[in-house]
This record gives sequence, C-alpha cells and structure tokens, in this order.
Amino acid sequence: MKESRLSDVILKLNLQKGSVLRHMASVIQPILEKGIVDHSIIHRVLIEYLSIAGKTSAAEIIQQLSGPLLVRMIHTRDGSQIGILCVKHGSAKERKKIVKGLKGTVGKTAHFQYGSLVLACIVSTIDDTKLVTKVVIRELQSILKELVLDKNGRRPLLQLLNPNCTRYFSPDEMASLSLSISSLNAMGELEINSETKPLKDEESSVKDNNGREVTMEKPDDSTSPETLHLIEGGKKDPSIRRQELLVGSGLAENLIDICIENAEELLRSNFGKEVLYEVATGGSGDKDHVLENFHSSRTIRKLVFESSMFATTLWKKALKGKCEQWTQGHSVKVICAFLESSDAKVRKLAKEELQPLIDSGTLKLPEKRQPANEG
Repeated sequence: MKESRLSDVILKLNLQKGSVLRHMASVIQPILEKGIVDHSIIHRVLIEYLSIAGKTSAAEIIQQLSGPLLVRMIHTRDGSQIGILCVKHGSAKERKKIVKGLKGTVGKTAHFQYGSLVLACIVSTIDDTKLVTKVVIRELQSILKELVLDKNGRRPLLQLLNPNCTRYFSPDEMASLSLSISSLNAMGELEINSETKPLKDEESSVKDNNGREVTMEKPDDSTSPETLHLIEGGKKDPSIRRQELLVGSGLAENLIDICIENAEELLRSNFGKEVLYEVATGGSGDKDHVLENFHSSRTIRKLVFESSMFATTLWKKALKGKCEQWTQGHSVKVICAFLESSDAKVRKLAKEELQPLIDSGTLKLPEKRQPANEG
C-alpha cells in the first residue's frame, strides 16, 4: 500500500478505529514498561498512535513518557515531535519530570537538530521558569559561546530572543513546533495546514483549525511559514516568561558579553552573526530593549567604537532609517557613538541621517563630543 499514515490505512481498509487502538495499546504498553524506546520505529508507532488516540489514551502515553524515558527519544524527528507534544500537553508535574530528566544532557541535546526543537518548545511553554532556569538555562550558559556558533545550539537562544522566527526555523520545524493533539487541546485548534482526509471520529484525531487531519509531515511548499503559529501550552504571559528566562536568569547579559568579546568571530560566522544581530537589536517583543537598558547600551556603544564591522552591520541592519526613535534615554549613547567613532567610514554611515536630527535639536550630543570635522 502507498499509504504511509495510520489514518489513511484505517480509511482504505475500512477498519474500526477502536479495534486498531486496542490492538496498538496491547503492543505499545509492554514496550514502554520495558523502556524499549531508543529505536526510531517505536517513535513512529507512538506518533501514529497519538494521531488517532482519544483523550484518556493519549494522556496515559504522555504520562508514561514524561521523564528520562523521553530524553532517549528526542534525537529523531518523530521522537522530537513526541517530546513537543508531551511538553505541551503534560501536566505541571509531568513537565517538571521532563525538565528534570534533561539534567546533565541539555548541552548535548541542544547540538542535535531535533533535540534543539524540544528545548525551544520548553522555553516557550513551561511556566516554571525557576526550574527551567536551574536546569536548562544554567547548562546553556556554561557553553554559551559554543552554542552561539552552532547551527542547532543557537536555536533555544534565538527562540528566546525572537520567538518562532521563520528565519531560524524551517517550515517543517515550525510545523513540528506547532503540533498539538486536539483531544488534549482545550482550544481544539492547531494552526497548521494539511491535505489528508479526516478520520470518522474527528474529536479524537489531531486536527488543524479547519478540522482536517494533520499529517505531521512537511507542509506543502505553498504554505506560507508566516501563517504557522506556535500554540502556547502555559498559562503565563509569554512576554513575562521570556523576561524571566532571558533577563531574570542573567542570560541576556551573558549573551551581550559573548558578543562583545567575540564580535569579529561572530560577524564572520554564518550562525553566530544571527545571534549577534538579535542581541544587538534587542530581539523582539515588549521586554527591556538592549538599546534602552543602562548596562547593555554602554556595551553596545563600546562595540561600535571597537569594531567597525559590528558598527556597519548594526547600522545597516537595525538602525538606518530608525534613529529618531532612539534619540532619547540610554539608547542615545549608541546613536552618538557612530558620530564619535574614530573610524571615518563609520561616521560617514550615520552623518547623513543624524545631522538633521542634530540641527533640529532632536539629537543632542554630549558636550565636547561634537562629530569630527570631515572637511
């Protein structure tokens, strides 16, 4: 048969879903009880089971998997999707077990393509930020430079800096982050497109917001990644969660230090430059912008003075055409640094836009720090 999904097989052979579920449960339970979860074929079976399982059956599987058992699965595509579903639908107690089960393996997990997605889901979903900081953030901080330069390792960091950004996650990865089980989803919705047929019992299937069966495969190329939406599993305001994990933990300050100490290396790195950009521009959302923060604005000002490459990138990517909004408060120090730079090329970059702001009185330079005479 060409059908690769369990739901398609059930429809093709006109099987009773209840009978299929009972048979699968009789096979799956001994496997889980013995902890035989390292093989990818088991992960596939579990994903297929969850795609048709009702509320009670799905909840039982999530309860059994939440903890160290799950950590052994998230290195595969299907395993990471199971991990994401467990994080989203697990109870507070189960989420706690998942996070504690990661202790000592966070760094290793972050380096894997699929493991990094689970970590991104954790920092976007779990409300117990003290626990996530203690286990996940602390381990990330211990190898921060290594992660910033790594294709996969930077993802949990980028997820905190700029959540669900399609520049850093492929459509397939965004689809994985958006997965949900409708029978366990209070909203009953999943923001992801699919072309497969629904099961007869739609209430226990994994559905999108149009009631269609979700394939959990890569979305059609015509699907715009911007339409994909990560369903928040926690009750806490996402901006507060990010503030606590990124700023409250000291991670933001550590990232700024890494960027200052390794500016040139990060700018030359295909992966590091994206973290540098997000740090320098303050990421996204309502948290304290680094340009407006007392300490971070001074460090960015220092970077502008010390690295013309950093100054040029920051100007072209983040500040050009937007300087007027940064002419008040601590951010003005960063803006003025371009005119105070000893590098003529850096001064020339900014002078055309900043001179009219100076002439109008909108931008006031510190005394004795007038722009260098270009004549």
